[in-house]
Amino acid sequence: MKENGRLQAAALPEVAHLKVHGRTNGSLAPLTLFWTGSALEFNIRGSELWIEAEADYDQHEPWISILINGFPVSRQMVTTGRHWICVFRGMNEQAVKNVRIMKELQAMSDDPGCLLQIHGVKYEGEFLPVADKPLKLEFIGDSITSGEGVIGAQSEEDWIPMWFSAAVNYTAMTARELDADYSVISQSGWGVLTSWDNNPGKNIPLYYGQVCGLLGGERNEALGALQDHDFKAWQPDAVVINLGTNDGGAFYSPDWNDPVSGRSRKQRLNEDGSFNEEDLQAFEAAAEAFLVMLRSCNPQAYLVWAYGMLGVPMLPAISRAVDSYIRKSGDTRVSVFQLPNMTPESAGARSHPGISAHEQAARALSGYLKELLHA
Repeated sequence: MKENGRLQAAALPEVAHLKVHGRTNGSLAPLTLFWTGSALEFNIRGSELWIEAEADYDQHEPWISILINGFPVSRQMVTTGRHWICVFRGMNEQAVKNVRIMKELQAMSDDPGCLLQIHGVKYEGEFLPVADKPLKLEFIGDSITSGEGVIGAQSEEDWIPMWFSAAVNYTAMTARELDADYSVISQSGWGVLTSWDNNPGKNIPLYYGQVCGLLGGERNEALGALQDHDFKAWQPDAVVINLGTNDGGAFYSPDWNDPVSGRSRKQRLNEDGSFNEEDLQAFEAAAEAFLVMLRSCNPQAYLVWAYGMLGVPMLPAISRAVDSYIRKSGDTRVSVFQLPNMTPESAGARSHPGISAHEQAARALSGYLKELLHA
């Protein structure tokens, strides 16, 4: 592409106005995007904009979406190395464009080499302030919240980054409907007590207090992923917890064997196919303890346990856990909301909800949150 000689270059700390979404280490030199939905946002009056991105990975390459004035206009893999990526060019130089560079892929706990950073910009025009939205939302979840399968045909079964999307899943849709800023904490296959395969080390509450503690490797540690998250810096109006799907799946999965201790772990089924009461109670205790943690970290937020896009086998247990928490704490800003279930027609790739299922969930959830937050 022919070089525009009028472009100015700037490192991110030199940009007068920008906004970062999602948990970070606080640095702009460079900006590291850890979680799905994490993003860099600008308002720019000008005709052309580029970003300098850096990526690395051992197995799973990061992807980004570019949104202009709220609409996804570009989606691409970011290959290894440091590259200039054109965001837009040839646009009306007098019009102000809202631009968001969004990480499409979740934090990859099994690939410590996965990295996405933004170093700087080249642009023609000027940057303008980016205002905060009137509401703040936090979403906590698993593969559904990571947007796994929202991209791709129903026949696709490969577990690859291409089928993940943060830009067109229910988190982004709900936030857009409510005119809210938002942050996402999610990991495919993980739960409240165990992962889908009964691994007790893969549960979200273990790492909720850190910037992105489920990431391993020396580089992620050096980048501050294991540091305590500063909750006071960004307090949500509502926290949406979409967990329990993988805890339910664990009852139907084989034992997990600890490679260090040799001990096995299993959420058990009774002979009649019902959930073992002792194991169900362990899940309920973990869910209740997580609510205690969430309230401690988010003192004023509504806590909404939203569940159901892939069936509702754990709904009675979730409801009991929430009721128990409310009874013991006296905290009435906590509730359970059943999300509409995926249908054969609304399924996406990898037997996960597709775009239409996410749209339906977002409509229902945003309506519920609207009543809750404006009551």
